[in-house]
Amino acid sequence: MEFPDLGKHCSEKTCKQLDFLPLKCDACEQDFCKDHFTYAGHKCPFAFKKDVQVPVCPLCNVPIPIKKGAIPDVVVGEHMDRDCTNHPGKKEKVFTYRCSKEGCRKKEMLQLTCVQCHGNFCIQHRHPLDHGCRAGSCAPSRAGCQAARASESKPSGALNALSASWLAQQLRWKVKR
Repeated sequence: MEFPDLGKHCSEKTCKQLDFLPLKCDACEQDFCKDHFTYAGHKCPFAFKKDVQVPVCPLCNVPIPIKKGAIPDVVVGEHMDRDCTNHPGKKEKVFTYRCSKEGCRKKEMLQLTCVQCHGNFCIQHRHPLDHGCRAGSCAPSRAGCQAARASESKPSGALNALSASWLAQQLRWKVKR
């Protein structure tokens, strides 16, 4: 017993297969079997309306518009020769920011600018005390000023040892309580 009303025949002239799950072409609105449902499989005359591909430059990932009938490989090649911003032969330097400290030849990837003197420094010389910043008389914060003064006026060794032992006694006193 056949079911002539069930399913549809493939619209391809050479096929005409009865298919119970036919696929409809979204461009020409005809029914096709699984072998002929693609645009190329049934040589769809309206495929240009739906099958639009935009080539992308492999170097800069920019979509490249092409005119109808133009070969995408040729258009992409012309773009790479003329308009492409990323050239494979030209390498960008990564370490471009050179340290402004006299005698230092280090370069950094990121710009580390001093807040006071606006010079560019490496990681080692980025703090005002490290590069001998002359723009301000003190470091930007009060604690920084005190640290700068303390480093400038170093106490004598005997006095420093006495203050260290006194501090140790005070800490021991608090621990015993």
